Amino acid sequence: MLQSIDKKIKVLFYFILFFLLSTQLNKNIDLEKNFLKKRNIIEIKGLSEKNNGEVYNSLKFLSNENIFFLKKDLFFNILKKNNLVETIYIKKIYPNLIKINIEQAKLLAITTQNGKKFYVGSNERLISLSKIEKLDYTLPFLYGKSNLNNFIKLKNIIDKSDLKFDEIESFYYFPSNRWDIKTKDGFIIKLPEKNILKSIKFANLIKKNEELNKKKIIDLRMGNNIILSNE
Repeated sequence: MLQSIDKKIKVLFYFILFFLLSTQLNKNIDLEKNFLKKRNIIEIKGLSEKNNGEVYNSLKFLSNENIFFLKKDLFFNILKKNNLVETIYIKKIYPNLIKINIEQAKLLAITTQNGKKFYVGSNERLISLSKIEKLDYTLPFLYGKSNLNNFIKLKNIIDKSDLKFDEIESFYYFPSNRWDIKTKDGFIIKLPEKNILKSIKFANLIKKNEELNKKKIIDLRMGNNIILSNE
């Protein structure tokens, strides 16, 4: 009799345990289904409201994808097509939030390509003027079909010198891979192909010298020979 009662108790215990486990399993399955059904929220920051919206539109097709399987490389490959983008920071916050912070390229100059004006970005790309809400015509103008990488290199060299970048009115690039610089106070500096930093530093000394700065053209193309003139 006691054995029969024990068996009934065991059966009842296993039945209750099975019921509890089944209930919990069903809850877990339901939670997982709801979790996977959640639409991803994609937050974009760093650009203007308009440009943030354009970036979001290029990514919104990923809203229904499982956040676990979304690789950051996918976002990078899409975002790097945007000429405004310099640096991208992406953070996935489970279960369904994707935060994207964009560092916009700095506007360094204005140039013309095929009759249209563009900004030259610090990311070595051309940026349409229509992408920038407030146009900046205080930037220097870049003349000539320069490789933008060469222009960025020149800008970095200038930053190491005493000549301030915002003192420059325009840059002239020549097919011989040589630059002329026109400053806002009217000086034209003709740079050589090599030893550019040394030449810029020397030209800046001439600009500041009251006896020499009456000549507005500083020709440094001939190495150690310096030609000062007004024509």
